Amino acid sequence: MNFALTSDQQNIRDAVLKHCAQFSDDDWLALDNEARFPTEFHRSMADAGWLGIAMPEAVGGSGLGITEAAIMMQAVAEAGGGMTAASAIHGPVFSLEPVALFGTEAQQQRMIPPILRGTDVMCFAVTEPNAGLDTTKLKTRAGRCDGGYRVTGEKIWISVAQVANKMMLLVRTTPLDQVKRKTDGLSLFFTDLDRTKIDVRLIHKMGRHAVDSNMLFIDDLFVPEEDRIGAEGDGFRIILKGLNPERILLGAEAVGIGRAALARAARYARERIVFDRPIGMNQGIQHPLAKCWAQLEAANLMVLKAATLFDRGDECGLEANAGKYLAAEAAFEACHTAMLTLGGMGYAQEYHVERLMREVLIPRTAPVSPHMILNFIAEKALGLPKSY
Repeated sequence: MNFALTSDQQNIRDAVLKHCAQFSDDDWLALDNEARFPTEFHRSMADAGWLGIAMPEAVGGSGLGITEAAIMMQAVAEAGGGMTAASAIHGPVFSLEPVALFGTEAQQQRMIPPILRGTDVMCFAVTEPNAGLDTTKLKTRAGRCDGGYRVTGEKIWISVAQVANKMMLLVRTTPLDQVKRKTDGLSLFFTDLDRTKIDVRLIHKMGRHAVDSNMLFIDDLFVPEEDRIGAEGDGFRIILKGLNPERILLGAEAVGIGRAALARAARYARERIVFDRPIGMNQGIQHPLAKCWAQLEAANLMVLKAATLFDRGDECGLEANAGKYLAAEAAFEACHTAMLTLGGMGYAQEYHVERLMREVLIPRTAPVSPHMILNFIAEKALGLPKSY
């Protein structure tokens, strides 16, 4: 049992931190204030080959695992970019898993390389206004037509849709009342985001303004049959393969945000002099920060355990969910403690802690709430009755 990164994994972390150092805290704050997508950062990560870290070499990726992807995404968030930086490249890292695992060779060659090169930008269109986490109740409908499907419906909380030209789309191809199991009848597509048929409406939100969140109103969108991933009706089973990696990456990013906030708080505590001594000399400052460090490092171990299990092909649902839960809670506490350490200046934009505080609410809430994770753990780990 070895809890240390391998030399190759440490090199990935060091290289990503060095790459991200060219983007300053003030750069990220300006993007947030201007609600401007981090195009330069996205392009730089694509040019450096980082977007394909977990994709097969046959399609231009590095052929590494979700563990290495988690290490990379954690470094991206930790370097100061937070969820703004992470969300700008999060999709290519995990959302292409269904194509890599279930797409034909022709689909893989057509769909994946342009995303990894950064010439295409993708969004992940699953969630709907009236379905929430009950994915089987999706109402967006795809009906058969000559050469493909016609899609009509609504999606919500779709990131990057303002700049994307491609989307991973989960819809119903068979009505719910006509399937044997409620998980049947959903189909997955990777297709063009055709703005003549899709109205993309921005959702104004608390944080991460540089990476947009949207509602999609889809009206009679034509999707060619060759854009369907896997068999018709197998979309739910296919999409499940990407859920654990998503939780692992969100957990890693949360740890990165927590570390970034903690580093700023510790530096301020060393430098801020009150009553002729640095405030970091006081145990009332030291102990909360030390507790946050311990919580973040413990959460990180669970995240990396989940990633290791996934890469080995072992069941990792409990660990992935627990890792995401622990990391998000620890990161939230770290950001809050950092704000309290800085006092009034923790509320000031120029110290960047308030930005991290706003952004850490994303992994705490999405893609699955802490309450649902605890429900899942209670059922799967403790054998308690299913509550949802």
